[in-house]
Amino acid sequence: MQVSIIIPVFNEATLIRPFLSNLRRRALGAEIIVVDGASTDGTDDLAAGFCDQLVRSGEHSRAIQMNAGARAAGGNVFWFLHADAEVPPESLNEIGRIMRNPKVAGGYFRIRLPVAPAVYRLTDGFAHYAGLLLRMRCGDHGMFCRRSAFVDAGGFPDVPLMEDVEFFRRLRRCGRVVHSNKRIAASPRRYEAVGPLRLTFAYGSIATLYLCGVSLFTLARIYRRTCCAPHEQAIVPK
Repeated sequence: MQVSIIIPVFNEATLIRPFLSNLRRRALGAEIIVVDGASTDGTDDLAAGFCDQLVRSGEHSRAIQMNAGARAAGGNVFWFLHADAEVPPESLNEIGRIMRNPKVAGGYFRIRLPVAPAVYRLTDGFAHYAGLLLRMRCGDHGMFCRRSAFVDAGGFPDVPLMEDVEFFRRLRRCGRVVHSNKRIAASPRRYEAVGPLRLTFAYGSIATLYLCGVSLFTLARIYRRTCCAPHEQAIVPK
C-alpha cells in the first residue's frame, strides 16, 4: 500500500513548515503533496523542499485543490489532511490495518480539540456521534480512501460548501467507510477567532439545514456570516 497525502493550503505561511516536518516524521514513507490555492503570503515557496510534490492549482477552492492533488498522486490510497492538523503516531499503520479489508472503500479519524474550555468536549463528541448518526463527516477528520473508490465517487464536487460531506456520502456508496479511534489533533484557531459556543452552534445548525435540503449556496452565505472571523469573510469562496 502506498499512501499519498494531499494537503490543500491557502495562506498558511506561519505553520506550513512545522506541519510538514511533523507529518514527515509521523508518516514516514508516504508521498506528501501540497496543493496551493493561489496563496499571497509565500506558502507555496515555504512548502517547496518539505514535500514530495508542490501543485499550484491557481484557485482557492478546496475541492479543486484536492482533486488536483489526486491527479498528481502516485499512491493507491489517498489521505486528505488540513494543514493545521496533527496526525497521531503510527497513523499509516492504522490506515493500512483498516484498508486490508477489500470491502472497505475508505475511512477517517476522530478529532481531538484541546482539553479546555469544556465546550470542546461537547464539540468533538458531537462531531463524532452526530456524524455516525447522520452519516456525515467533514474534512478535519482526515478522510482517506482507495484511489479506485475516489475515481468511482467522482472526486470532490466543486460546490460552495460541504464538498467534504458530499464526497463522504458518495464514498459510502463505493464500500464500507470505517472510523479509527485514533485521534487527529484539530486546531482550535477558528473556535478562538469566532468563539467556541457560537461556532459549535453554527456548525450544528448548518448540518441540520443541510440535512433538511437547504441549498449549498444558502449554507455558504450562512457559513460566511457565522463561522468566519471578519478578516476571513472576504476570502472565503462565494
